[in-house]
Amino acid sequence: MDKLVEMKNIHKSFDGVVALKGIDFEVGFNEVVGLLGDNGAGKSTLIKIISGVHSFDEGEMYIKGVKINPKKYSVKMAHNLGVETVYQEKALADKQTLWRNIFIGRQITNKLGFLNIKKEKEETDKIMHVLMGFRGIGVNADSAIKTLSGGEREGVAISRAMYFEADLVILDEPTMALSLQEVKKVLKFIQNIKDKGKSCIYISHNIANIHPVSDRFVAIDRGKIVGTYNRKDISLQELSEELIKYTKSSIQIN
Repeated sequence: MDKLVEMKNIHKSFDGVVALKGIDFEVGFNEVVGLLGDNGAGKSTLIKIISGVHSFDEGEMYIKGVKINPKKYSVKMAHNLGVETVYQEKALADKQTLWRNIFIGRQITNKLGFLNIKKEKEETDKIMHVLMGFRGIGVNADSAIKTLSGGEREGVAISRAMYFEADLVILDEPTMALSLQEVKKVLKFIQNIKDKGKSCIYISHNIANIHPVSDRFVAIDRGKIVGTYNRKDISLQELSEELIKYTKSSIQIN
């Protein structure tokens, strides 16, 4: 088993509209794959199939060597196989505290089945210091999400995925609308995923952000994989020039 995710000849349509046409896509262990493409290219459909949100119509998919039955695969099963997704809309409750956001849907309970708030707060503090690298005293487990910066919110979502032992973290436009300083924080979180021996699919329109942290780039256009490149073999400028062949002007190349 040398691949974490392997998709073979995957097809997907929605009400007769073809979204994916014969996709061959893979992610290795301890690999960061940058997924590039214009709006409507098929990026979101591809990751939602991997994360169990959508089924596929044709083809084969394997996660950690397990052949996926599209009729039975679900988000819960994806979680059990170590796949966690951080969507562009963050899926964080702004008015709730950090500890509630970390454990939403997967609460820690005691032997009687009651919520163990003390344990959740203790684990949140560990996550903040060990996974997120927070050192200040101004932010704690009881801080509301709305008090955090954009980069810190991304860090919470990524750290939540790491805490639940994700082997693959899927990030959908994690640096959208962030300042340069905040982007640096998020890229550091992505590097942290790699350093911990895990894998990541990083979706972005911004090639300059995706280039330094990815091991490999996959370009998708109109439902088809149109290019695969290893970072060690291609510079940022060369990658930009390659993508211009396939993508529209909404891809940022600087």
